[in-house]
Amino acid sequence: MQFILFAITYPIIWMLSRLPMRILYMKSDFFYFLIYYVFRYRKQVVLDNLKLAFPEKPEVELLQIRKKFFKHLMDLLVESVKAFSISEKEILKRYTYSNPELVNKYAAEGRSIALMGAHQSNWEWSISLPKVLNIDMYGAYTKLNNTYYEKVVRDSREKFGVIGYKTSEMVRGMQKRFSAKQQGAYILLSDQSPQLHKTYYWRAFFDIKVPIHTGAEMLSKRFDLVVINYVTRRIKRGYYKTEFQLITDTPKEFKDYQITDLYTELTEKNIREQPEFYLWSHKRFKHRDKVPTEFK
Repeated sequence: MQFILFAITYPIIWMLSRLPMRILYMKSDFFYFLIYYVFRYRKQVVLDNLKLAFPEKPEVELLQIRKKFFKHLMDLLVESVKAFSISEKEILKRYTYSNPELVNKYAAEGRSIALMGAHQSNWEWSISLPKVLNIDMYGAYTKLNNTYYEKVVRDSREKFGVIGYKTSEMVRGMQKRFSAKQQGAYILLSDQSPQLHKTYYWRAFFDIKVPIHTGAEMLSKRFDLVVINYVTRRIKRGYYKTEFQLITDTPKEFKDYQITDLYTELTEKNIREQPEFYLWSHKRFKHRDKVPTEFK
């Protein structure tokens, strides 16, 4: 059954990926109409999130942000399809980096790096990172249930040089590399809610207490990683610019959760600058009524 599903759908995805971006954006506009006006996909979830995050904004403004978010979400869908066949030349034209020298400075010093980021603008095209950074790149990913799609998606994400680790194998892979004294940069998207039984820390995010991932901080202290946030902003449709923001190059000097706090503050600041391009379709604040007493 997995193969049949793959054999039917993948040729369509591949053919779509070969289309020019202007045609893909026409399809994005059509998908937006369906998802927003016909199927009304998670419209209330997005609005609820926005009301909680921006209580100071009038509802008419939040509705405008919601509409822009869904338009961007459909753009992200076709841009993710395009990633299957996008050339190095095109991705470097559309997805630029303002200050790769910050990362390359530490790479030249022999340091390994934690690249923290959020699901903002377009994170799928960050597969081009190895083309501007002078260091081996590694990224964690969630294994797909369909083994045939697992291979083609992984090949697509690794085609410019990022090496993928299954999420469950990331720490083991890092330990193996450090034991062999091998340098690397590790992409760690850290803005999703952890499972409650794996939560060690709660803090305010948009003034609402939520469970926070602390894995990047733990790894940076364990392996003495330079911690750098990367934020991607949309310049115009189909064009993005990524900025690297140093959090610390001395992680072991920080008290528990201070690095996590700095990352969370940066993430919130970056989201406020372009709220329509953050991934609001998840229930960001679903655990707000479950805050343990010690974190209230």
